[in-house]
Amino acid sequence: MPPGPKLVGHAEHVSARLQQATSAAVTTLLKSMVDPDTPSSTKVRAAEIVLNYSAKAIEIEDLEARIADLEQASELNKRT
Repeated sequence: MPPGPKLVGHAEHVSARLQQATSAAVTTLLKSMVDPDTPSSTKVRAAEIVLNYSAKAIEIEDLEARIADLEQASELNKRT
């Protein structure tokens, strides 16, 4: 059974709030990486998180571009 409108609306609200918090989260990680009082193990973990999510973002951008290309090709094929 598909989720009801209330649940979908709530999920969209939660998603929007998480997206808004992304900037603060990245700032926290970056500050931790350069703070001289931060333990080395914490800096390494923060760097690992930043690198992992950066790689994922690049992968997503690549997939979006590939999907857009496929959609465009599909539309051209429909016209011929």
